[in-house]
Amino acid sequence: MSIGNSPQDERPFEEDRDDREEAARPSIGRALQQARIAAGLTVDDVSSATRVRIAIVHAIEQDDFAPCGGDVYARGHIRTIARAVNIDPEPLLAQFADAHGGGRPAPTPAAPLFEAERIRPERRGPNWTAAMVAAIVAVIGFVGFTLVNGGDDEGAQAQVAEGSTPTTSQPASPTPKKDKPADPKPDPSDSAIAAAPRDKVTVQVSATDGRSWISAKDHNGRLLFDGLLKQGQSQTFQDNEEINLVLGDAGAIQLYVNGKKIEDEFQPGAVERLTYTKGDPEVG
Repeated sequence: MSIGNSPQDERPFEEDRDDREEAARPSIGRALQQARIAAGLTVDDVSSATRVRIAIVHAIEQDDFAPCGGDVYARGHIRTIARAVNIDPEPLLAQFADAHGGGRPAPTPAAPLFEAERIRPERRGPNWTAAMVAAIVAVIGFVGFTLVNGGDDEGAQAQVAEGSTPTTSQPASPTPKKDKPADPKPDPSDSAIAAAPRDKVTVQVSATDGRSWISAKDHNGRLLFDGLLKQGQSQTFQDNEEINLVLGDAGAIQLYVNGKKIEDEFQPGAVERLTYTKGDPEVG
C-alpha cells in the first residue's frame, strides 16, 4: 500500500501544456520576419512582390496592425506576406483571430426556465418618535439663533446712540495673479544648426505629424537606422559625404539638412527616397 498521489495525478494537465506551447510560439510579426530573413529577402523585396507599402510591412513585423486599416485588411496583408516568404498563412491567421477576437462568438447561455421569486422586504410605518425628536431639535435651534441675533442688534443700536460711527467691513479685493510666462521653446532647427559641421552632412528627421518607418544609410551603404519613428520622436544622422533616406510616410516627417529646414511638401502615405550631401540642402 503506497501513500501519496497516484501516477495519474502526477501527469501534467493539458491546459499547462497548451500554455507552454503558446509561450514558445513566436508572435505573428516575429514569424514573418524570421521567414523573410530565412528566404533572403529584404523589406523592399517583400513590398515589391506583394504591393504592400514598406511602412505597413515594417509595422506588421513589429506586431502593429493599426496601419492596416482594420482586421479584414490586416488578415489580407498577413496572408499575402506569408505566401511571399514561403510559409503557411493559416496558422498565423488563426493566431491573429485568437488575439483580436476574430473567431466565432461564444454561444449565449439559455435563460433559466424558472426564476426564484424575490423576497420583498416588508413595509414599515413611519417612525413618529424620530420625527418628533427632530422637530423639537429644530425648534430649540431656531430659538437660540433668534436670541443670539437679537442681542447683537441691541448692542449695535446702543453703539450708534452713543455717537460712535458704525463701520462696515469690506471684503479684501483679491490680488490678481500674474500669469507665469511660458518657457520659450527652442526652435527645432537650433539644435540641428549647432550639430551641423561644415565638413559633414547632417540630417535631422522628426515625426511631427504622425509616425513613419524610416531607413538611413551612409555613403558606404552602412545602415544607420531602420525602424518605426513615433510621433514626437526624432533621429539625427551624420556622414562625411552623404546620407541616403527612405521615408515610409513622408507626409508625417519634417527634415532639417545641414541646419536648414526642408520645405518640400510630401504627401501623406507617400514613400520617398532621398539623398543629401554637404553644403546647401539638395535632393540627390
